[in-house]
Amino acid sequence: MAVWVQPGASRSEVVGVYQQCVRIRLCAPAVDNKANKALVAFVADALKVKKGQVSIESGRSARRKTLALDAAAAPDWIGLSPAGCPR
Repeated sequence: MAVWVQPGASRSEVVGVYQQCVRIRLCAPAVDNKANKALVAFVADALKVKKGQVSIESGRSARRKTLALDAAAAPDWIGLSPAGCPR
């Protein structure tokens, strides 16, 4: 899954699509790997899976990242819809 991350936002949320990626704002700063950890936790919570099932495959130091999901069943993708969209 491709994501575009904006660290240092006022709150963590999915805000839409940007350059064919799910755009996610995170309240964690982009220092000491805090934003990457917050991203994994945010996505895991949104998809209702464990944090250990979400990993960053590429883009650890970039805004554009590729996430891998290790889940036996299909996750709840609606959890990653933007806040203004009906669920």
